Amino acid sequence: MEAALLTTFSEADIQNTQPAMKVGLLATVNPEGLPHVTLISSLMACGPAQLCFGQFTEGKSKEHILIHPKAGFLIMGLDKKLWRGKAVFTHSVKSGPEYDYYNNVPMFRYNAYFGVHTVYYLDLLSHSGKISLPMNRIIFAAVKTMLARTLGSKPGKLPVLNSWTRAFVDKIDNLKFLAYINEDGFPVLIPAIQTQSLDSEHVLFSTSVYTEELMAIPGGVPLAVFDMALTMEDVLLRGKYLGIQGVGGVKAGVVKVDWVYNPMPPVPGQIYPPVELKAITQF
Repeated sequence: MEAALLTTFSEADIQNTQPAMKVGLLATVNPEGLPHVTLISSLMACGPAQLCFGQFTEGKSKEHILIHPKAGFLIMGLDKKLWRGKAVFTHSVKSGPEYDYYNNVPMFRYNAYFGVHTVYYLDLLSHSGKISLPMNRIIFAAVKTMLARTLGSKPGKLPVLNSWTRAFVDKIDNLKFLAYINEDGFPVLIPAIQTQSLDSEHVLFSTSVYTEELMAIPGGVPLAVFDMALTMEDVLLRGKYLGIQGVGGVKAGVVKVDWVYNPMPPVPGQIYPPVELKAITQF
């Protein structure tokens, strides 16, 4: 993120973050103190120093911010312009101007199954300003990651990443983002589109783009990896960050994954470790 952080949104920022068709990511801290990332397309700037989002499905992020109000956010438009920053959850409402706005957006207004039932508000602390995604450098980093993956791959001991997950992570046109908890207790979101699987237990990413930020991630911290397609498929991985290593002759960050989560509705849930199925005995 650029050094000159801003503490307010401009009028242009507010307008540019409102379209329904965009990527909105909210990074939260779960009860165990681990990073969690959720795709929330309704996330937007709704005032010079405020963000909001509408809830239409149940999810972990809404539970997390009630316990740990510190959050990180990333909003990216279809033009690949993005804003990143940190904010603090303050309150939620079930009526008001933003509630009416969300329920008149075609995405929710004409949904036969659900509308927005709660609006959450966060106070902005700082943000990056509008920045372009550096696609040329990202493509170069993806090629280097692919090279490291090809030359450094070896069989994993545990089937943490199943075949679908590995294939999904390896799609070079998917969007991928990292999140970790900074020293100040706020989650930090970093674009890492070059991320790919190394084996059934590890993912890796070249550090040749967003280098300064990637090099600043402390080794050993829990690191979340959020992977999404523009078809709204997504998967969330989390594990121990093993730091920058030489993999196949390429400098790459490596994550040993130990947790995989399916955030997609209608039934989000943990994939790995497998959750024991329990028989229903009461109806």
